[in-house]
Amino acid sequence: MEWIILLIVVGVVAFFIIGIYNRLVALRQTTNQAWGDVDVQLKQRQDLVPNLVNTVKGYASHEKETLEKVVQARQAAVSADNVKDQAQAENMLTGALRQIFALSEAYPDLKANENFLSLQNELADLENKIAAARRFFNNAVSEFNTAVEQFPAVLLAGPFGFEKRDFFEVTDRAAVENAPSVSF
Repeated sequence: MEWIILLIVVGVVAFFIIGIYNRLVALRQTTNQAWGDVDVQLKQRQDLVPNLVNTVKGYASHEKETLEKVVQARQAAVSADNVKDQAQAENMLTGALRQIFALSEAYPDLKANENFLSLQNELADLENKIAAARRFFNNAVSEFNTAVEQFPAVLLAGPFGFEKRDFFEVTDRAAVENAPSVSF
């Protein structure tokens, strides 16, 4: 009888541990998927930047310093290898892109260029998609980090390699809260 009770207790504990482990795995997968969504949007923005720079070059070729900053910021964003570095690089890219759009005010021909307006509209749309994907990712990270820190999951998280994740934080709130303006 004692063996049966012991087997039942061990079975319940094993079932409980398996449940915690599976929840942590599911949350990790949700976080990975959310990062994948952010990454896709960021790559689309990064792919748009060379077209934008080339369009601006035609009208403001002597604004070389501004254009180089955009290209460097894009390169940093492309080569970032973790969430924290990616967030910093994307913040730099956002600031550099704002400088390009500020240039359009000084060049009425550029401001009226159909290609530039199309790229500006596409970028504004992407910025909104990035913001939505970032919110979803940060929510997934928050849920995952909370689960990793809660008892009794904290007892399993470390040994099974579940580590807290970094948020995709924005340092330049004004740049992200307001998508690039599109004016006609």
